[in-house]
Amino acid sequence: MAARLLAAFIFCAAMFVIGDDACAADLPREAHGSADAYSAPGVALAWGVLRGVDESATTVVIRIVTDPSLYPMVAALAVDPFTQRRQSRLPATKVDRAVDLRVPRSSFADLPRTEFRFFPSAADAQADAPRLVVYFLGIPDTTPEFAEPAALDKYLAGRIERARMQKASP
Repeated sequence: MAARLLAAFIFCAAMFVIGDDACAADLPREAHGSADAYSAPGVALAWGVLRGVDESATTVVIRIVTDPSLYPMVAALAVDPFTQRRQSRLPATKVDRAVDLRVPRSSFADLPRTEFRFFPSAADAQADAPRLVVYFLGIPDTTPEFAEPAALDKYLAGRIERARMQKASP
């Protein structure tokens, strides 16, 4: 009888541990982005501001680059961290290589948290089951501003490359 109880206890304990591991594997990994660029395996982001004639015409541009074999789909949400109100900034979108997200700078006042949600498949995107979530609280302080779109584009391309190189360095 004692052997049966011990075997049942071991079985239940094993199922508890396996169940916790399975649940943990289903949870997305979260990373806090803080600078004007972020890089991780399969993902790179760079921020820039394109100044308009006034504040209402000023746009924040975030270049999102992925390895499509790891993250073929990306979405972005704007979140009010106090009320948890959410608004889509980018619906789940297929990424062949890069996507530029353009957001009015003024929209960060009410919804300062931006979550970039990276999905390993279209089915995961439809189920809203990201493998990676990279979030920023506001526009990073180090984000540069540009008056000309061509200068911003050149900067974003170079910044993505530098972020990837820094991440690759030991």
